[in-house]
Amino acid sequence: MQSDPNAPPINPLPAVVWLLTLPVIAMEAVLSLGESGLAGGPGAVGWRMEAIRDYGFSGQVFDWMLKTGQFPADQMMRFVTYPFIHGSVTHAVFVVVFILALGKMVGEVFRAWAVLFVFFGAAIVGAAVYGLLIDSPVPLIGGYPAVYGLIGAFTFLMWVRLAGTGATQYRAFTLIGVLLGIQLLFSLLFGGSMDWVADLAGFCTGFVLSFLVSPGGWSRVRAKIRHR
Repeated sequence: MQSDPNAPPINPLPAVVWLLTLPVIAMEAVLSLGESGLAGGPGAVGWRMEAIRDYGFSGQVFDWMLKTGQFPADQMMRFVTYPFIHGSVTHAVFVVVFILALGKMVGEVFRAWAVLFVFFGAAIVGAAVYGLLIDSPVPLIGGYPAVYGLIGAFTFLMWVRLAGTGATQYRAFTLIGVLLGIQLLFSLLFGGSMDWVADLAGFCTGFVLSFLVSPGGWSRVRAKIRHR
């Protein structure tokens, strides 16, 4: 069997995956260069904290908005900006890896607008649940809630595939079970943050939205209901 000499060395990614990944990479590059003193001068050391302050999601501010009925635009935008701000290079790298891997698998089946809908829908719901359930002054940052939305979409695809083969559909939830188990273990052992609440909400959002935005998703659900 001969390989295709014209085949690209790396499997091409859907354009929407790059659309989500490049802002994370660009933001982290700027913040890291500032922290290392290679850009921006002495004041650049505080760029990351300023970015978290200006673009991170605050649960306490969200509580204030709900109580007062005021929803300023500069606060509402945080629902979709916080996924692009990370606490460290490592934090950002893991998010990028997940977006590339899961975005490719989901983006090869979903349309570009559906991938965006799942990503930002999970980010928004994850932040809202975090703000409602967790009383913490620590802002929510990072792309994990949105990434878990992609995990939810990937789980949906696995769930549908297993249903088509007659296999046990619960196997589709193995990935999310392992990831959340690791997060809970670290939280118990090392007193980690409660961000996993936003992650779980993001996963549930991604899974549910997939019924609506996947190709033939809603028709598939109706067909299952009729067969039952």
